[in-house]
Amino acid sequence: MSRYFCLDNPEVPTLATEVVEAGPGWVVLAESPFYPGGGGQLPDRGSLEWAGGEVAVAGFENEGGRLRHLLADPIELPAVTVEARVDPAFRGLMRALHTDLHIVNAVVFQGFDGALVTGVQMNEDGTARIDFDLPDADNDRLRAIEEPVNALIRQDLAVRQDYLPEAVAFAEPGLIRSRSVAPPPTADGQVRVVEIVGLDRQACGGTHLASTGGSPPIRILKIDNKGRHNRRLRIGLAGAL
Repeated sequence: MSRYFCLDNPEVPTLATEVVEAGPGWVVLAESPFYPGGGGQLPDRGSLEWAGGEVAVAGFENEGGRLRHLLADPIELPAVTVEARVDPAFRGLMRALHTDLHIVNAVVFQGFDGALVTGVQMNEDGTARIDFDLPDADNDRLRAIEEPVNALIRQDLAVRQDYLPEAVAFAEPGLIRSRSVAPPPTADGQVRVVEIVGLDRQACGGTHLASTGGSPPIRILKIDNKGRHNRRLRIGLAGAL
């Protein structure tokens, strides 16, 4: 994993940068504001603009540590300066959902004996799911976390990030919350840690709000039993449903 520009600058939607490599329908940029997706978070949407042209960014590929931006048209750009533009509304939606999932994760982790996450997915319609290893959980107790989660959103807790050496991160209890996967380390062996101040601290590779109050309230839409162990919580942002 690279230290993506968007993780340090999630509120910067445009960036002037250079095309350093290109082929039919793809480019590599000197620096990119786009989040390419991962950990259940959808990739950013947006476009590249240059003197005399514009093309939508349709997706991303990571090849040998280089992030290829896949273009909606099979054009081949010369080595020009482009303005990379991220769709700010979609970025904001993903930031809110991801931050809210951390709050849900924290409340469940603290209230259900350190239950680990077994899957996450954020959706473009303002909903998301998060699965927990909770074989004996009472679904009514899980539904009851909606108000505590919304109270934490209203508290407008600051969200900040740090990087720890991989060995230190894996040795810190509670920092890795997934049953089966963990955020990949950076090229220099660091793991990104996202902290909701006063509430939670966990390894994560996605974009987040600057504080919890930037999100609307959430609703717990449904709880499903997925197999003997898994409980799936479906949440949605109020106003997006």
